[in-house]
Amino acid sequence: MKRVVVTGLGAITPIGNNIQAYTEALQNGKSGAAMISLFDTEVFKTKFACEVKDFKADESIDRKLSRRMDRFSHFAMVAAGEAVNNSGVLESPFEAERAGVIWASGIGGLKSLEQDVEEFERAGRKRPRYNPFMIPKMIADIAAGYISIKYGFRGINFATVSACASASHAISVAADTIKLDKADFIVCGGSEAAITTTGIGGFNAMKALSERNDDPSTASRPFDKERDGFVLGEGGGGIILEEYEHAKKRGAKIYAELGGSGATADAYHITAPHPEGIGASGVMKMALRDAKMNHNEIDYVNVHGTSTPLGDIAETKAILNVFGDHAYNLNISSTKSMTGHLLGAAGAVEAIAGILALNHGFIPPTINHFTDDPEIDGKLNFTFNTAQERDINAMLSNTFGFGGHNSSIIFKKLV
Repeated sequence: MKRVVVTGLGAITPIGNNIQAYTEALQNGKSGAAMISLFDTEVFKTKFACEVKDFKADESIDRKLSRRMDRFSHFAMVAAGEAVNNSGVLESPFEAERAGVIWASGIGGLKSLEQDVEEFERAGRKRPRYNPFMIPKMIADIAAGYISIKYGFRGINFATVSACASASHAISVAADTIKLDKADFIVCGGSEAAITTTGIGGFNAMKALSERNDDPSTASRPFDKERDGFVLGEGGGGIILEEYEHAKKRGAKIYAELGGSGATADAYHITAPHPEGIGASGVMKMALRDAKMNHNEIDYVNVHGTSTPLGDIAETKAILNVFGDHAYNLNISSTKSMTGHLLGAAGAVEAIAGILALNHGFIPPTINHFTDDPEIDGKLNFTFNTAQERDINAMLSNTFGFGGHNSSIIFKKLV
């Protein structure tokens, strides 16, 4: 079985538009939440989100091409582009058929669909016409297609769609593809741009979002007693996964080794987690088995940690179930407290946070903690409010999606 390593990283997030800025923001516990600027929120209960700031697609992508793309594809091109450049894979000869792209989005081009339907209705029935680019702009797989076209990667190419677990599944499938010797390297990750009237309105209708409009920057409060829902985020994260010998031969910088991954289902409810965290426990155990690691070899868990009343409790139970007494030696943190919830892109930007933690020797904090929740074990180290220095040998990243989809991935230092 082939070994899989990380040789490139790219990110565009609500707290930093590239890897360097993202790293600094994670170290400093920066909040990306603010009042929404992308549309008028007057009729909505939630008026804030974690938007990407100071971003103009035309500065990164050919203007004509960018106009044919949804915002989620803009984020994909930027994050994937940084990862590709960071990896140096284009600087050495490669077999195009063994270079692939697996790129996720939980929702795809929501804004493009929204705009075209509104324009169609405004035009009336006399001259019905949709934009010919509406379908290519909205479909979730299109970002993977654009990335492969730009770089001429003619290997495996598709999208994973599993709600908030989408990007983690993309990374896991990419790793398995390389392990099975079906590719030399794969651009994987995900992007999302659901801060739209439909996105905010739909999640408000589900009562899933925080409504803390008086204090957006502290609204995402994972594991805090006063948490009242997640904060919607946007952006993207790209990772270059590469076969170890291929990377070694070309002298690539290796950030980490992907040790193992897991995928399970709760088989319980379309939106609520199993109250005892059965699916979450199973997926972490599966990732450990795949990595051939003992639970006490993990130093840090980047949790799903959405800041929802049910989810945080269930995930905590799952961690205690899997790690036992070693759970109290772990650092645990939810970087969603800073970035908000990037839905289908969450698994990528959070995996990158874990890889950065491995490389820089720090634990990103869970910010915005004010009040302990008596239903959550207070002896666990959730790395509240301030980053902590720690030499990390291995970390585990959790992401769970509506529909009961669970994914865990383990990254470790290369030995």
